[in-house]
Amino acid sequence: MNAGDTICAVATPPGEGGIGIIRLSGEKSIDIASAVFVGSGGRTVRDYKTHTLHHGELRAPDTGERIDEVLVAVMKAPRSYTCEDVVEFHCHGGPLVLRLGLEVLIRSGARLAEPGEFTKRAFLNGRLDLAQAEAVIDLIQARSQTGLRVALEQLRGALSDELGRIREGLTRLLVEIEAGIDFSDEGITFISPKALAAGVGKVAERVDRLIRTAEDGRIVREGVTVALVGRPNVGKSSLLNALARADRAIVTPIPGTTRDVLEEFVNVRGIPVRLQDTAGLREAQDVVEREGVRRTHDALARAELVLAVLDGSAPLDPEDRRTLELLQEKSAVLVVNKADLPPRVEPADLKGFVEPRRIVWTSATTGAGLDELRDAIRDTVLRQGLEPSEGVLITHLRHRSALERAKTSLDQALVSIQQHMAAECIAADLRVAINAIGEIIGETTTDDILDRIFKEFCIGK
Repeated sequence: MNAGDTICAVATPPGEGGIGIIRLSGEKSIDIASAVFVGSGGRTVRDYKTHTLHHGELRAPDTGERIDEVLVAVMKAPRSYTCEDVVEFHCHGGPLVLRLGLEVLIRSGARLAEPGEFTKRAFLNGRLDLAQAEAVIDLIQARSQTGLRVALEQLRGALSDELGRIREGLTRLLVEIEAGIDFSDEGITFISPKALAAGVGKVAERVDRLIRTAEDGRIVREGVTVALVGRPNVGKSSLLNALARADRAIVTPIPGTTRDVLEEFVNVRGIPVRLQDTAGLREAQDVVEREGVRRTHDALARAELVLAVLDGSAPLDPEDRRTLELLQEKSAVLVVNKADLPPRVEPADLKGFVEPRRIVWTSATTGAGLDELRDAIRDTVLRQGLEPSEGVLITHLRHRSALERAKTSLDQALVSIQQHMAAECIAADLRVAINAIGEIIGETTTDDILDRIFKEFCIGK
């Protein structure tokens, strides 16, 4: 990438649509746009004021061939997404029109943008910090309203503000330590060991609180895998259909209908859930069912949460008990289904198998208990019991790793203070913590990290 290039890309999704947008950014944007656009009043893009919209035609400058009737939006530096001159062509949304539009821009001096290059320029030009830039892709990829709100908060700067306050507090402590080092020969102390330990301890607690949100943040951003397991004909497929509000799985009275793992993404109380319907656990009757049961065990091993489904209208049998025994090391919710039928399972029958796990009584037929089941899924997977729409969540592994390195350094600084180590050692630990936090917001980072982050973006963003 050359930051001096003028770049262009289609900024709308592939396929046909009413409108397709071609985005142009860079120091030559106004000149290039003026060469290919003819306004309805005969004016060029050079004549337009910033943040205005104009009607005209997109034409090939070398032949004068008309490509499309368009609207052109002009956003001059620094008040644009990239802080550069930006021009957008709002074309008719056909693939051929957009391809021809891109071609004339490239022939006129632009080059095709790399994935995420517009947002990378926004970061490099100081409009966004690195955490905010990552929130852009989170916003685009959000699968639930909760994930959307968390991404919007991060884009607004909630995480960056918190990290900035932590970094500022550490910097103040570091300044006082280094001032004491400079005047050590005179015996002047700018901060006492007790006050220094208290200050470092408070910052370490704030960092630790952020780290503890990381698992919930990951779930809000990426979702969680939930497997429905149980013996045949307990209603697993019916529950999947009820939770998905769609007829995704085949439901019949014949045991063993499901032979493979069927997946459906559902939104459960703001959490993206990959819900897996599995083959019934029992002694396989044939080779196909045997493979289905094997895949059920694989799904059970990989699932982050298991919904163990029982038929509440029938007494517990050995297959039910074997299913419950498989859950001893798993995070699970016990679902007693078919609550619309006369009960044959009592809570006392389940003691010793599921405690302290939650038990929910449902009917996939009538919908009874489904809201409670959704609550149970959400409450079980969100380990901190947080409201993800409130406060700051750590949603990226990169952020968590940097915070953990900062916390390790702060803990080491506290040990050094307690052991009356040299001030230079304590200062070195604080610098490591400051730099680790700076990596998250882009104050201290490398080209390799930037490349990895922005390669996740789509072209045009």
